[in-house]
Amino acid sequence: MTHRPPLGAPRVEIRLAGSGGQGIILAGLVLTEAVGVFEGREVAMVQSYGPEARGGASKAEIIISDLPIDYPLCTRVDLLLAMTQDAADVFCWDLKPEALVVVDQDLVLHPPTSRAIALPLTTAARDRLKAPMAANVIALGVISEMTELVSRRSLEKVLLRKLSAEKEALNKKALSLGIRMAKEYARTRAPVEEIEAEAEDM
Repeated sequence: MTHRPPLGAPRVEIRLAGSGGQGIILAGLVLTEAVGVFEGREVAMVQSYGPEARGGASKAEIIISDLPIDYPLCTRVDLLLAMTQDAADVFCWDLKPEALVVVDQDLVLHPPTSRAIALPLTTAARDRLKAPMAANVIALGVISEMTELVSRRSLEKVLLRKLSAEKEALNKKALSLGIRMAKEYARTRAPVEEIEAEAEDM
């Protein structure tokens, strides 16, 4: 299976958006620390919340660069993760034409672009892991696999540092599930000749 190359190097602009209670800010913090500490790149994050603790808008903007970051806000987004319809509607205005857009198909019925990748993040967390709040970690697994900006191992290290040891097994399963979902999505969209070549190599 072919992989998408790292997005937009040497500067990558990422926006994670959803509603309060979905763990958007936590996902942003995990991604930021994983890239900065364990991948060795320059990284900056700006976060914002709606007025409500739960249900209000929640957004994390992350800049990844090979050079010092002089402006920490997104201006031309390379990657948008939208976990709600409101997030997809409000935060899509500055996407690059070739931006990677990932949406939660359970909550985003009208993606901002026909090229959006819709995956059942919330349903997978609820039905396969029995942990609806793990959808954000599943999303990190998807991002890791689809962009190659950060490794699974780096994400695991940060999750273990930020969350309780009791949740280590759950987080590993959630990351694995996200990576598997991304691989399955890529496989279903691969040209027939790629699928046949992969089968011959097995």
